[in-house]
Formats: sequence, C-alpha cells, structure tokens
Amino acid sequence: MPTLLLICFLWLRPAAPPTETQLRAVLAAQAAAWNRGDVAAYMRAGYWVSDSLVFVGGAAGPTYGYAATLARYRKRYPDAARMGRLTFTLHQVRVLPGGRAAFVVGGWALARTAKAGGPAGGAFTLLFERKAGHWVIVADHSS
Repeated sequence: MPTLLLICFLWLRPAAPPTETQLRAVLAAQAAAWNRGDVAAYMRAGYWVSDSLVFVGGAAGPTYGYAATLARYRKRYPDAARMGRLTFTLHQVRVLPGGRAAFVVGGWALARTAKAGGPAGGAFTLLFERKAGHWVIVADHSS
C-alpha cells in the first residue's frame, strides 16, 4: 500500500515550478547559436514560433510574428562579422504566479570590430512562457 500511495503522490503532484537555471539555459543556447553566426538557430533556441510573438526594439517599433522577427534579425545582422560575439547579463528573473510564465530583465552586449559596426549593447525585458514543455520568449523588448 505505501508504494501505491507514493505512485499516486508522484502522479498527482503539480509540475515542478520553472527555475532560473532553465531560463538561463535558453539564453545560453541562444548566445551559442548567435556566436556561431546562426541567426535561425538563435531564433529556434528561444523564441515562440508563432504569429503572436512580439519583438520591440529601437525606433522600428513592434514586430509581430516569428517570421517577421527572423527577417528583422537577418536584415540587421546579415553576416557573422555584423553579429559579433553576444553576451547576456541577467539582472532579474521573476517567475510569475502559477509558474507558467517568467519575466527576465537583463543586458546584452555585442563585441564587434569597428569595420563591422563596433561594440553595441543595451537592455532587454523578456516574457517567457512554458509551452509544450519548453520555455520560449513570447515578448521581447530590447533597446
């Protein structure tokens, strides 16, 4: 009987809450793809593949949808030199009530040669949601 109770407990317990480690892993996978010069893999590693994805950055205003966001990245960063080397710094990770979403505040920096545009960087806020067992960025505001 104790074994049956343990099995029931394990089966009925709620899903584990999201962790900062999982969210950091998504961003680390994105940075690794970026630093290989692979914009498509960068997108796949972190962004929600949906027309409902929203990216806000710079004076261009909001970009809606995965395909449009990928096209925006490809236009702005057409080659590995322009992409440079990306690093993220996380300032705050807050799991929202219910454990299915998280809010992340951080900074980004690109190390690039002067010929490729020089160093660049800024701040970001990300809204992550857990979808189909994976953490994905559903909204990104980067400046």
